[in-house]
Amino acid sequence: MPKNYQRLYAHEAESLGLIVKANLKNRSQAKYYIEDSDFKIIKDIRFTPKHQIFIEAKNKGIIDACQNVGVEPVNAPMIWLKNKSESVRVDNPLYVKPEVKKVMDEVKIMHEKFILDVKKYSFKYPKFKRENIKDAHCLVFDPSDIHIGKICSSFETGEDYNSQIAVQRVKDGLRGIIQKASGYQIDKVIFITGNDILHVDNAKSSTTSLTSQDTDGMWYDNFMMAKKLLVDCIETLLTISDVEVVFNPSNHDFTHGFMLLDSISSWFHNCKQITFNNNMSHRKYTVYGDNLIGSTHMDGAKVDKLHGLMAEEASEFWHQCKHRYIYGHHIHHKTSKDVFSVCIETLRSPSGTDGWHHRKGFQHSPKAIEGFIHHKTQGKVASLLHIF
Repeated sequence: MPKNYQRLYAHEAESLGLIVKANLKNRSQAKYYIEDSDFKIIKDIRFTPKHQIFIEAKNKGIIDACQNVGVEPVNAPMIWLKNKSESVRVDNPLYVKPEVKKVMDEVKIMHEKFILDVKKYSFKYPKFKRENIKDAHCLVFDPSDIHIGKICSSFETGEDYNSQIAVQRVKDGLRGIIQKASGYQIDKVIFITGNDILHVDNAKSSTTSLTSQDTDGMWYDNFMMAKKLLVDCIETLLTISDVEVVFNPSNHDFTHGFMLLDSISSWFHNCKQITFNNNMSHRKYTVYGDNLIGSTHMDGAKVDKLHGLMAEEASEFWHQCKHRYIYGHHIHHKTSKDVFSVCIETLRSPSGTDGWHHRKGFQHSPKAIEGFIHHKTQGKVASLLHIF
């Protein structure tokens, strides 16, 4: 069995029959060279009530002292015991900083809401019977840069935008794209998501890189709204054909966006007619007939590098696919450029203009949800647009 160095508490080392070592400097654990299977057992124990009993027993004096004065142990940064002959000050290892506790409480609320939804919701989706289609097409549905949680005021920017408007625009856009695609026989849907679906990435109303934003509502409420929106969209698209969900990590919600898509893939894990490509790769590729279809948020690699990256990263599909496309996002307006054999296109966004973009003059591009129709052998045959 493979072995690695792992940090263990003294009682954990004893339970594995190891000689207890001195703790590392400024830590309550020591390093031990143990088998991975043993460490898995230890990790499982750490998340059981037995481990909680150990923590309480180890810190019994601190817990008793806090209870004597009616203070929660997590709220006391230190314990200071005084009498006539001595004064002892002890740092409290159970103390949780207020800002950390606030985030923990918010995550707990969001977790409880998710568990409640799971208990109430049936995951047994019916298997749709699909007809054999001779002249088949693929619908690419790509609502770009939704920014749920963004707030815009018409008093400043000339237009209003908030979380409710964001969700409603995506729903209206989905209906509009489906109606416009009704003249084509669809045997596959590619649903591209991520791409700043959420406006911020923490409890401090800032992006992943800590750029402050004007926000509407609490981050966890917006997370739950985005989750419900994606579930509704996927369920609607599933009635048309089998669905491939493609996730593009993005700069506004790099961590929350991934967690959102992970929860969505868990939601549909029993539905065999939905597949997910939701790893953290910044560029995704999928094949439909003779089409090689890529997508990226485009906050990283520049346009002039994308065709070369596609040739390298999707090399096993490059020569078999005559038609090559990359759908980009991030800039909220339409561009389209043939770079050698690859058509690289950026998409419009349904989101409104906030104060910063208004001041800089990044405004007045049409607000829209976009979709595309790809024929198996003829490539992209239609661009679909739902303008607001």
